[in-house]
Amino acid sequence: MAVSFITRLLTLALGYAYPAYGCYKTLLERHPREIEQLLFWCQYWILVASLTVVERFADGAVSWLPMYGEAKLVLVVYLWHPSTRGAGHVYEGYLRPLLARHEADIDRGLLEMRARARDLTASQLKAAAAVGQRWLVEIIGRVTSQLQAATSGRGQAGDLH
Repeated sequence: MAVSFITRLLTLALGYAYPAYGCYKTLLERHPREIEQLLFWCQYWILVASLTVVERFADGAVSWLPMYGEAKLVLVVYLWHPSTRGAGHVYEGYLRPLLARHEADIDRGLLEMRARARDLTASQLKAAAAVGQRWLVEIIGRVTSQLQAATSGRGQAGDLH
């Protein structure tokens, strides 16, 4: 249990925090002439994002493997480490060709997903507005009936005196 926690902590620190800081330093602290370093960090983040998405879907199938966390830690260090610069190798050798082959399908899928999300959002907003309208009518009806009851109660009480 403790090894797993330490491995996850190291993966966060070495897989996300350190490279994020490297990206920050490249973007904000250096001159734009260092485009190669910026390209490297962009490749790293594209790979990490892709691996994170795949991992979320495949987690049940791979997380039980012995030393899975340790292997993931080694992979993220390999991707950014200055002596290996693995992000460039993996991106250029595997991910870029894969994305290029399927780019049109991915773009089409993203457009369809955006359209569905827009339609779903519009229908959900309409449904929420209808519920809100019903609640408002109900609240106004209750308040009106309470005001009428209070007014008629005062009128009757005034007749008794």
